[in-house]
Amino acid sequence: MTTVLHTHTRPDGRIVRVVQGDITEEEVDTIVNAANEHLAHGGGVAGAIVRKGGREIQEESRQWVQEHGPVPTGGAAITGAGKLKARYVIHAVGPVWGMGNEEARLRRAVKSALAVAEEHGLGSVSLPAISTGIYGFPKPLGAQVILGAVQEYLDEHSDSSLTELRLCNIDRATCGLFAEAAKKL
Repeated sequence: MTTVLHTHTRPDGRIVRVVQGDITEEEVDTIVNAANEHLAHGGGVAGAIVRKGGREIQEESRQWVQEHGPVPTGGAAITGAGKLKARYVIHAVGPVWGMGNEEARLRRAVKSALAVAEEHGLGSVSLPAISTGIYGFPKPLGAQVILGAVQEYLDEHSDSSLTELRLCNIDRATCGLFAEAAKKL
């Protein structure tokens, strides 16, 4: 079950929503996976996506890395979504806390994911709290950086295909941080 905690309609009509729920159940064009550079989807959000969407997501990811090399921190790659409700999975590689320049790298990962969505003409995207799990990025700061990156991207791309951006987390506390940050928009 998904619960909408906050909806912000921008002056340009595009919508930013904070939702609590399972990202693998999101009915959007694409979900974003908090990935590692080798797109090895073992645990966390990545593991849940492969468990629900099927091994084909991991196989496509492996093939992507073979063809293009590892995805750098701040970068993103796209694969099909297997059995998920979404059509695609965009794998964004966020920073590990302590590697240096983490805020800029997280901002770049979010914007890279949105750019990939736009390159594919997608309208709706659901993003998790990239880097705030096992990568150790502090959740309050992560919520601000991710939401800020979404806003910056939309401001910089007024003619974008993106019409709805959803910030989705299963964890109520993390969702609360996103909702509080979104209320300040």
